Amino acid sequence: MNEKLEQMKQHYMDIPIPKELDFIVNQAIKQNKRRKSNVNWGFAVAAAAILFVTGINTSPTLAHALSEVPLVGDIVKVLTFREYKFNDGTYKANLEVPVITNLDNKTLEDTLNNKYLEEGKKLYTDFIIEMESMKQSGGGHLGVDSGYVIKTDNDQILSVGRYVVNTVGSSSTTFKYDTIDKKKQLLITLPSLFKNDDYIDVISENIKEQMKEKMKRDPQKIYWVEGVANELNSYFKTITMDQNFYINSNGQLVLSFQKYEVSPGYMGIVEFIIPTPVLSDTLTMRGEYIH
Repeated sequence: MNEKLEQMKQHYMDIPIPKELDFIVNQAIKQNKRRKSNVNWGFAVAAAAILFVTGINTSPTLAHALSEVPLVGDIVKVLTFREYKFNDGTYKANLEVPVITNLDNKTLEDTLNNKYLEEGKKLYTDFIIEMESMKQSGGGHLGVDSGYVIKTDNDQILSVGRYVVNTVGSSSTTFKYDTIDKKKQLLITLPSLFKNDDYIDVISENIKEQMKEKMKRDPQKIYWVEGVANELNSYFKTITMDQNFYINSNGQLVLSFQKYEVSPGYMGIVEFIIPTPVLSDTLTMRGEYIH
């Protein structure tokens, strides 16, 4: 496993810093030189950005595994592979990148891990670019926090959720999920669970019923569902074919919606557990995960 992780570290370090980032940092330095300032706030931040980029690519302590979640006889593991940290009081970033190790299906393992690495790299780069842009425009507050949670971990299923919290004035959170069949060594997709596309209407109608029922029980909850007026005149009609989902520890299908997708922002990310009897006529053999 150590050899594999070292290979991944090297691959990650070889990912180039986007030219846009180089341009922004270099421009900040040039502007500072033209002002003939020995030390000023703009230059200090530019230097910090450069040191930070160097640090994450050279310091082995930043690539340590912070957490290990044992799966299937301690063979498959989810580790914190890479961290990004930046904090000058006004601009803050705290990013954790997961990595999955010891899957027999190396194509799947590499595909997922490369995706996670690229996501982390892009989040960091976007943060630096936006930070420098805000400073050039007069400053502000900016924050980004990302990490992962293990939603399900049993003999057959591994569901990993990755979240991103962006803070610019107000906060916004997004979640993405990957669910793996550890026995068959494959990535489970929503369409793969069902015989045909009928599941889209079946699940959508159940979610609408749940929305209405939840609002009846709790007046504080609001969903944009037909039959309940809202100021935006926007209503949830149907899930997408590849709607965000995971399978929970009880073997139930959980559909997830991002902030503002089906409800006002104060509701945050909302989830609906779909009762298994509702799905029974549409499930394929691969629906064995759901019970």
